[in-house]
Amino acid sequence: MKYYSTNKQAPMASLQEAVVKGLADDRGLFMPMTIKPLPQEFYDTIDTLSFQEIAYRVADAFFGEDIPADVLKQIVYDTLNFDVPLVRVTENIYSLELFHGPTLAFKDVGGRFMARLLGYFIRKEGQKNVNVLVATSGDTGSAVANGFLGVEGIHVYVLYPKGKVSEIQEKQFTTLGQNITALEVDGTFDDCQALVKAAFMDKELNEHLSLTSANSINVARFLPQAFYYFYAYAQLKRVGKADNAIICVPSGNFGNITAGLFGKKMGLPVKRFIAANNRNDIFYQYLQTGEYKPRPSVATIANAMDVGDPSNFARILDLYGNSHADITAEISGATYNDEQIRETVKTTWKEHHYLLDPHGACGYRALTEVLKPGETGVFLETAHPAKFLETVEGIIGETVEIPAKLQAFMNGEKKSLPMTKEFVGFKQYLLSI
Repeated sequence: MKYYSTNKQAPMASLQEAVVKGLADDRGLFMPMTIKPLPQEFYDTIDTLSFQEIAYRVADAFFGEDIPADVLKQIVYDTLNFDVPLVRVTENIYSLELFHGPTLAFKDVGGRFMARLLGYFIRKEGQKNVNVLVATSGDTGSAVANGFLGVEGIHVYVLYPKGKVSEIQEKQFTTLGQNITALEVDGTFDDCQALVKAAFMDKELNEHLSLTSANSINVARFLPQAFYYFYAYAQLKRVGKADNAIICVPSGNFGNITAGLFGKKMGLPVKRFIAANNRNDIFYQYLQTGEYKPRPSVATIANAMDVGDPSNFARILDLYGNSHADITAEISGATYNDEQIRETVKTTWKEHHYLLDPHGACGYRALTEVLKPGETGVFLETAHPAKFLETVEGIIGETVEIPAKLQAFMNGEKKSLPMTKEFVGFKQYLLSI
């Protein structure tokens, strides 16, 4: 499979080149030349398959031409050693709980899959000293750091905005040590992401270091997230609720919903998608007006969605041929402020005894407002509520139990390096390593 750039000004790349480089030479994002539809037989029997079996069929459609079947199957099965249950919240709304992996967030699948795929390519080529740069607004950093922890020949640098991630999120990537270094940037997530992209485009840096990204700009990070959507459909089919499925995705950098849209292009029977935003509603405004106007992000209690210029918007445009009409035909939007998010968490806990995290609350609320009779809604509950402990406990007025996995991180010692948002300082640091 060949990969092209969304900017159309870079040479075609192989899967290995796309994964190792992360970003195309023209600053575009890599896209597969073809999106293969899966046969009807697969959808007819999907409810009889395990999560791993479903994921392997999907992964094979993307990566099967470039990776030996036994290697790809091993990568998939190693990545998915946990379940993603579909939990009924109301009569016609279900939560797809994506927080049962090692860091209790949906990005565990992408982080673990990419770590194993990149590790395979590095071993294949006999490479050493590959440096992974990743910007995080919360959960990406922990998922990538834990996915790559201890992987020989790879060092991960996590850039995160100072004071703008929760304490537990921060502890999940600042306490690991080994081949993980945390860089605490005095700025926003957008500043962190800009530093990463600038590094990839800097000729001197790339001559000095072997750099790649583990953000959702990397095809190996965002494509595996498509697995979730197929498994959600399989579980809906098992309970007789697969017709007229609406999937609502809390959206920040838009890698997750883009993976779902790829699934729809592969034939996944989803009626439509909803992108749920917090106050950083750039995509929502695009849906209303047809104009994309990025702006500086603002801090909210749903911090992982605090993105003012979502990278994967370029992929959505490319996927739909830059047609606003085609995009709005399959995707609608919603946007909520902190007060509305708090109200949703509190009400849902009180009425249904289901505890939402602030991001999942955006997804759930959107479904309650737009779901029509005969439709079944699925929202992606992207992280365990305990990852936002102070916020959630303050909303419901009760103590939230911290899972043992998270508690182990809390006992660790934070180690991070301060960094300004100016590229010159970041570049000097990278040149010194």
